[in-house]
Amino acid sequence: MDALELSVKCSSILITTMSEDKSINLDESDIENTVTGLVWNESDVERHFKDQDLDEASHSEVDGINDAESLSTTAGPGDIPSETESEKDEGEGSADEVVETVYMEQEEGFLGVAGEQTEELADENKSFIWFLLKQLRPGMDLSKVVLPTFILEPRSFLDKLSDYYYHADIIGRAATENDPFTRMKTVVQWYLSGFYKKPKGLKKPYNPILGETFRCYWKHTNGSRTYYIAEQVSHHPPISALYVTNRQEGFTMSTAICTKSKYHGNSLSALLDGEARLTLLNRGEDYFITMPYAYCKGIFLGALSMELGGDVTLRCDKTGYSAELTFKLTPLFGKADQTNCISGKIKLGKETLATVEGHWDSVINLVDKKTGESQVLWHPTPEARKKRLKRFVVPIENQEEYESDRLWQHVAAAIKSEDQVKATEEKTKLEDVQRNEAKKRKESGSTWSAKFFEQDPETEQWFYKHSDVRPWDPRNDLYQYEKEFVICTRTKHRTPVVRSGSSSVVDRTGSTRQLKIPVQNEGLGHESIITSSKIPVMNGNLKEQLDVLRDDLMRMEGTIKSNESTLKQLVRTLDTKRERHSSRSELLLLILVVGIAQAFMMWSLLSKLQ
Repeated sequence: MDALELSVKCSSILITTMSEDKSINLDESDIENTVTGLVWNESDVERHFKDQDLDEASHSEVDGINDAESLSTTAGPGDIPSETESEKDEGEGSADEVVETVYMEQEEGFLGVAGEQTEELADENKSFIWFLLKQLRPGMDLSKVVLPTFILEPRSFLDKLSDYYYHADIIGRAATENDPFTRMKTVVQWYLSGFYKKPKGLKKPYNPILGETFRCYWKHTNGSRTYYIAEQVSHHPPISALYVTNRQEGFTMSTAICTKSKYHGNSLSALLDGEARLTLLNRGEDYFITMPYAYCKGIFLGALSMELGGDVTLRCDKTGYSAELTFKLTPLFGKADQTNCISGKIKLGKETLATVEGHWDSVINLVDKKTGESQVLWHPTPEARKKRLKRFVVPIENQEEYESDRLWQHVAAAIKSEDQVKATEEKTKLEDVQRNEAKKRKESGSTWSAKFFEQDPETEQWFYKHSDVRPWDPRNDLYQYEKEFVICTRTKHRTPVVRSGSSSVVDRTGSTRQLKIPVQNEGLGHESIITSSKIPVMNGNLKEQLDVLRDDLMRMEGTIKSNESTLKQLVRTLDTKRERHSSRSELLLLILVVGIAQAFMMWSLLSKLQ
């Protein structure tokens, strides 16, 4: 018994030292004192061997319980103690192996001023515009027309689309609101915060070339990051896919924008065709959002100016709340206060709860229909502009070949130095390379594939390959980081990664198994397979079986939420079709009644004549 007791005490000392991150050197007196304080009875021994496993996973979970209690939700990559960084969801090992992309803070550019956006062209540029427009016809698509460099803004369209996320902290506030009406108002507030930044004069960004990419992030005051990944996934038609995520703040955003531009004689219009999907992760709510079009007028007559126009919607099928906004074009003889006007309403079903009125680059007010109370929904005051989140980008020397800033650096430098000849030459080089690559693919019969996005063959929607739509777990999730365009989450323990689109789930172990569940991912009638490459096969161990069951239930819960959204969308579609069918039936009945009445009147008239 003395030998057994001594071995148990030594085992206890070993476990105590293993739970510490630093090495402990004990002299004889320390060991003696430690052994004296660890006198166990038989029940203690039994409980020790029952509760304590010496495998790494058990220590990771036991040691992490108290650490998780003290973790702040504001943790960033440099704020986490080393003992909590033992694992990440990709399973690459210790914290020392976590290598992320190097970013640097970007200086804030010109934000623009409220009012009409106009530009006076130089005489030589006017003649070039006239020469270019003589080749066009009203209604013609301008996507294949090569535009002069003097009307270009020195940034890519992929970069331009990121302007809507400098106030992404507003989305984080929406995710924490318990009232669905307040959530919708806050989402609308964020949406309107993305329009007041305007370039000097009338400028358009570069048309991205096929395969071009862009990445950046915004740092929030609590240390979290909103990451932005974009890729040009199609050239004809031009389609830009993007993905935005900040799981710690509780949201993700995904969309694919197809740009269409047309010539109308004295004006041009640029349409952004596509529907963005904003997901509030802890609510399981999807907000579907559309964009206004840009309208440039005064090419021949009047001042050359640009405005936003059209009807847009923001809707949440789960809650039934929606917002309808109208960007108004300035009337022909309109006054200055009729420029950049916007109006709209926030609804629950068909009931209007509040109205929106103002200028999209200035003050926008919201009036509650029930109480008549008016409040400022959005106003880009100097104080509000100072609250813009700091954006971080990858230095050009660290960028990949097809990243926007590196790709267009020579064109941008020439435009900034007002060397239009050099800018045209550099721009032509890039366009020639793109045409030659397209020619080679056509001759070889090969097809181009996007690197970071994939398209659903049935719905034709684009999804980020590495998306993660799990709600943030402050006890386990530490921070998000990006490496080689892959956005990852650093965790204390490996957990399933729920992905949208090509859904996959990653677990703690390394064995392989497939789970086939029909899910409605992004569109009606689309079934896909949730594939898990790392779900353990049951081996009779009860703990592992419970872990597998828990992971499967989490996936099923995500599938159910996705199906709920899809079913609501289907019901809306059926209701619309039923209303249209009912209207057609009423119209046919009316035509029939009118026909009978006309026939009766003709018969009466003929009878009198006879």
